[in-house]
Amino acid sequence: MPSSISLSNLGWSTPDGTPLFTQLDLSFGPGRTGIVGRNGTGKSTLLRLIAGELTPSAGQITATGTCALMRQEALERPGDTIADLFGAAFALDLIERAGRGEAAAGELADVDWTLPARIEAALARSGLRAGPRTPLATLSGGERTRAALAGLILAEPDILLMDEPTNNLDRDGRRAVIELVRTWRGGAIIVSHDRGLLEEMDAIVELTTLGASRYGGNYTAYREQKAGELTAAAVDLAHAEKARAEAARRAQQAAERKARKDSAGRKSRAKADQPKMLLDAAKARAEASGGAGSRLRDARREDAERALTAAREKVEVLDPLRMQVAPTGLASGKLVLSLDRLTGGHDPDHPAIRNLSLTVTGPERIAIAGPNGSGKTTLIRLITGQIEPLGGRVQVPATWALLDQHVDLLDRGATLRDNFMRLNPGATGQGAHMALARFGFRACDALRPARDLSGGERLRAGLACVLGGTPPPQLMILDEPTNHLDLAGIEALEAALAGYDGAVLAVSHDQAFLAALQPDRILHLEEQ
Repeated sequence: MPSSISLSNLGWSTPDGTPLFTQLDLSFGPGRTGIVGRNGTGKSTLLRLIAGELTPSAGQITATGTCALMRQEALERPGDTIADLFGAAFALDLIERAGRGEAAAGELADVDWTLPARIEAALARSGLRAGPRTPLATLSGGERTRAALAGLILAEPDILLMDEPTNNLDRDGRRAVIELVRTWRGGAIIVSHDRGLLEEMDAIVELTTLGASRYGGNYTAYREQKAGELTAAAVDLAHAEKARAEAARRAQQAAERKARKDSAGRKSRAKADQPKMLLDAAKARAEASGGAGSRLRDARREDAERALTAAREKVEVLDPLRMQVAPTGLASGKLVLSLDRLTGGHDPDHPAIRNLSLTVTGPERIAIAGPNGSGKTTLIRLITGQIEPLGGRVQVPATWALLDQHVDLLDRGATLRDNFMRLNPGATGQGAHMALARFGFRACDALRPARDLSGGERLRAGLACVLGGTPPPQLMILDEPTNHLDLAGIEALEAALAGYDGAVLAVSHDQAFLAALQPDRILHLEEQ
């Protein structure tokens, strides 16, 4: 029987009680479906509901076949290895004990002798050159993504659930994901902002604040259909606005006519040139006629308002996101960063960075490029003092801020306002609200705990806390900043950086983002 997933009348709310899904009906067959939508519309939550990690508040989820979820970020405990990520550490221990003759007779029946070979094949297919005992802490962001991909391959589910699977991956890694999706025999439900990956889909489901809409075909087909829908919706909205204006105009004209008649009636009664009985009868007829006309006009106005509301609901109205950044005051000749024969890494015997020298002066923009495992994130950690160098020297005489892949600068249990005030000690509560509003977190949104944000919202909140201060830091260090942003968020980030007059050091595999950054220099790191 082909694998499938059906969502019926599904409901779910955020921890603060805000409804995210209401009476949601969706179905997924054996094909490949891409999930798109703005940050905060519930894309990752939808996958977690399907995977059974979250329980819906209403409705039900019916699935035939097995599912396995590949997260945006691999969760880990200190000391976890790739085998722990796969859930295979105990089984590998048993195989090793059995090989040494240390396993009890009753345990031998549970030995899966094929497991090591299957793990090796899964790692090879994902392009990760590491063993199952490799600590996750030693892997780069891209290598962790490959490890999560290998875990999915090892699980062999009927339906793949993938949450931003190409995040952190270099060009070869992205090709590996696309090839896996192309050749997967079961179903796949994939949340992504990667247009190359979305072109491989058989259907696109868009989540908005209005619900979910399905579009047949790949990303290009979706964009074409969406453009047609928006054009038609705009025409309907224009007609509805015109009809409401016409109803209001007619109501105003009727009110003015009634006012003139009432005035004339009062004057006639004042002259008393007609019998009172006739005047009272005429007044009663006028009031009855006026009441009926008023009810008819009210009904027409209500119909026009309902039509206008229905037309507006077809077009999701969202304020464009604009990230406004204050000037840093960085002088063109100021030394921002100096690396002198820098050497370092997690493994002292095989340092990822060797004898690297670099000087950044004034508002230069430096892009750090290289394949996964070449040491890009390690270099960032050396510069920011998270790792002590094995040799050489690091100097950062300018004020700086780091926005890493996981936005670790945010306290997940604190509100955005409190995070902003902690990271900008001189800020007032009102100043924090104003700064957060410039990055799209208005009014009550500033009081949301950071843990309740989506990946893209969390990154935007980190940008607000870093760039929203006065003055902002003179050096911005960005580690894969576009990973969790939707397309509108990426465009807003590019616009914010275009208006930022400080220095930028950016690690990214997003070629379009790097082109918009317009780096003065590109530092290429080669895999050791």
